Amino acid sequence: MSDNFHVHNLEVHQTKDIKTENINGELTIIWRDWDKIINQPQMVYLNLINPHEIKGPHLHKKRTSYFYCLEGQITLVIRDSKMNYHEVTVNSGEPKLVQVQKGIAAAIVNNSKNISKVLVLADISWKPDDNEMESVNFNNYEWNKWF
Repeated sequence: MSDNFHVHNLEVHQTKDIKTENINGELTIIWRDWDKIINQPQMVYLNLINPHEIKGPHLHKKRTSYFYCLEGQITLVIRDSKMNYHEVTVNSGEPKLVQVQKGIAAAIVNNSKNISKVLVLADISWKPDDNEMESVNFNNYEWNKWF
């Protein structure tokens, strides 16, 4: 994708009932220490985005963030280091992990009618008063196209 962000395809495995061997669901591997996708995550949290809302844009000065859509659909609007915008849409039916590098601004858009739930992993944990996050403006971005 880019030096600024990357979309990782994740492994999905069907699960089976141990007695009947019937398929009873699936599991998606988001992170394993030996995959080397995330260098020892220090923080994991659930981010809920209300319908027709935008979170951000902002950037993290020290932290790389990884987004996995658990429920619903989101579009990550990412502004790369050359000030170009990229739109990465993922939904709960896709096994994808979106990585946004430290210093790269992004926003999460939920243009659906339902709350979207996003699992976020980070390589550096948030601490009160660390001033690690910086709000930014995407003044020349067409936000109104989403609603």
